[in-house]
Amino acid sequence: MSIEKDIKQASFKSAHSKAMVNIVYTNNWLATLQMEVLKPYDLTLQQYNVLRILRGHHPEPITVIGIIERMLDKMSNASRLVDKLLLKEMVVRRECPNDRRAVDILITQKGLDLLAELDVLQKQWEQQLYGLTESEALQLSDLLDKLRQSPPESEQ
Repeated sequence: MSIEKDIKQASFKSAHSKAMVNIVYTNNWLATLQMEVLKPYDLTLQQYNVLRILRGHHPEPITVIGIIERMLDKMSNASRLVDKLLLKEMVVRRECPNDRRAVDILITQKGLDLLAELDVLQKQWEQQLYGLTESEALQLSDLLDKLRQSPPESEQ
């Protein structure tokens, strides 16, 4: 379906306006589908993102500030997300030996095992979801990178 059919809008002010609406709509669509994959595991998208960050840093610990710098959703409360993952025994917290005010976060084996299981589902999800060739997916990614590098209107 086209964005026009999906949101029942016949036209847009401009091609740029249509693109922005399509990006927002597609983001929400993808997030909803991703949440369906994570729901049986009692994980949110943000918790999943934190676990993936921790796995990427494993076996080294990372501070909450380091997690925040890598988060996809910069508005997430990383401390609260870590607390929830702690209750699920997916992460551990320990005092940072270099800075007693900082706290190091490490993913547990339980967290690693869950991600390994989710990796299989994620790969299946991606393969059945995208009607894009590898080349088209790279082109789309490059275009989205280019969009984020555009200066805000106030600076143009």
